[in-house]
Amino acid sequence: MNFRSSLCKAGWRAASSLLLLVVTAGVASAQTSVEKSWKILNDGVANSSLDQRTEAVSALGLIRKNARAEELADKALADPKPEVRAAAATALGAMGAVRSLPRLKKTVNDPDVSVVLAAARSMLVLHDEFGYQVYYAVLTGERKSGSGLLADQRKMLSDPKKMAMFGFETGVGFIPFGGMSLTAYKVITKDDSSPVRAAAAKLLADDPDPKSAEALVAAADDKNWTVRAAAVDAIGRRGDPALADKIVPRLEDDKSLVRCIAAAAIIRLSVAPPRRKALEKVAAPAPKQP
Repeated sequence: MNFRSSLCKAGWRAASSLLLLVVTAGVASAQTSVEKSWKILNDGVANSSLDQRTEAVSALGLIRKNARAEELADKALADPKPEVRAAAATALGAMGAVRSLPRLKKTVNDPDVSVVLAAARSMLVLHDEFGYQVYYAVLTGERKSGSGLLADQRKMLSDPKKMAMFGFETGVGFIPFGGMSLTAYKVITKDDSSPVRAAAAKLLADDPDPKSAEALVAAADDKNWTVRAAAVDAIGRRGDPALADKIVPRLEDDKSLVRCIAAAAIIRLSVAPPRRKALEKVAAPAPKQP
């Protein structure tokens, strides 16, 4: 009887050790993916290309409550290009960066209205009513304090083409991030189906049905990059760590925007409760044999 009990205990220890090895390997793999993801975003934010900087900064909005991501977006508010500054302002709101509100408020003096309005929208997302003052100024041409808008701001507000484009950038629902709007606009003129499919992918982010998760994983490998971008974005927002490995291949996507969104999504999903539970299970003492 003692021999059988000892054999059972030995078998349990061996199984526990094997499970621990498997889980540890999985954690190491996840850490490698996260490190690679941060490198993609850091390189993108520092890239000399306007498009790649805008895409990387926009993707940061997917990473909530993360000081590292907030710092990158906060610094991007000082970028020389308004597209990047607007993307940064939008990202800070999306990630819930309440600590960046003072910086967002300073953007009311930005010469580019798109940056000002992006910041105002994020202020409201962050429950700061100062954002309403910005919309008041845009509507009336005057600030509530009595001072007028900057000359460059007034000039842009009177330019119908620029305002129409800005309206498109902020109003099209299928686009995961404002930073990809101009590129997506060019795609829309050539492809009638991808915007609708991308919109559907984005809307499935909140659908708890496992079949929707499967559909998003399949869409993440779609031939159209706007659909891939929307699907990967939705996977990140679903918050299911089990899907993180499914989008690792997108870190090698031929479109930089998809790579950035995948990187942000993987980082967002890197806090994986199932993995922690598995570790706790392994660490638990072996049950006593009768």
